[in-house]
Amino acid sequence: FAADLTRALAREGRNVRFDALWLASYGDEQTSRGRIEVRAPYQRSLEGRKVLILDDVFDTGLSLAEAVRITREAGAAEVLTCVFARKPWPKPRAPEPDFVGWEAPNRFLVGYGLDHAGGLRGLPDICALD
Repeated sequence: FAADLTRALAREGRNVRFDALWLASYGDEQTSRGRIEVRAPYQRSLEGRKVLILDDVFDTGLSLAEAVRITREAGAAEVLTCVFARKPWPKPRAPEPDFVGWEAPNRFLVGYGLDHAGGLRGLPDICALD
């Protein structure tokens, strides 16, 4: 998703710089543990920068909210969010993403960069596990 988005932005004349904030809420399970673990922080200064946070799947909203909080605390001038897939959720979530790739079914998704316990990420298509 990030690589395809980067190529699309480049075609529009946008040169983006990447950094990664690695957050985890699933571990090796198919449901969120309800808490966010920071596995790797940002490596570059975000002070005064415009930041677009990319997330793969938006379901509980906990990871995105934590990423926004961390990014603002790092001094970003502007923070926007973009998710590849948004799943339905019974409760309001804050913040809702600024940009959504597609509305996904409420299933566990794998492939196209989405993994289950570290595997299935390299599948060329998006699939759902039952």
